Amino acid sequence: MAYFEGTPENIVLGKGAIIDAYARIYCHKHGRIVIGENTYIGPNAFIHTGKKNGHVTIGSNCTVQAFSMVHGHGGCDIGDDVRIAGHVVIIPANHRFEDPDRPIREQGLSKKGIRINSDVWIGAGALVLDGVTIGRGAVIGAGSVVNKDVASGVVAVGSPARPVAQRFDDNAGPATD
Repeated sequence: MAYFEGTPENIVLGKGAIIDAYARIYCHKHGRIVIGENTYIGPNAFIHTGKKNGHVTIGSNCTVQAFSMVHGHGGCDIGDDVRIAGHVVIIPANHRFEDPDRPIREQGLSKKGIRINSDVWIGAGALVLDGVTIGRGAVIGAGSVVNKDVASGVVAVGSPARPVAQRFDDNAGPATD
């Protein structure tokens, strides 16, 4: 009951990937979507490459929960073990609007791309905007607007998102068993 639209032959699903009911996966003919092993895409989630050369790569053991949107206009690369809660929007593009004498729709897009490293949790309703890198092990609070890079292990909250805690020493990384 999921929808694969556009150019489905440019979509790669890893072993054990689950695309839940009513999720929409749209891949432009010049785009690419890769969803890693054992990754779950929730009901009514939306993965979309955008037009021309956009891509979305989601690593292994990830979740993209219900009603979340992951776009790939400028490229969106998501590492392994990433948790994306419901109603999150990730959009690696921004409308240009420098010329007040031209309609915004005619000024094109900037497309810097987004990188979300492994072991990140993005809380419900957060927005991740173009040009952002989120470091390994970071946590983004629910409802936050991420418009700047977030370092590894940082807990960032608010609009705009700002650091409020550090989960581990960046040089040491997370503790291992």
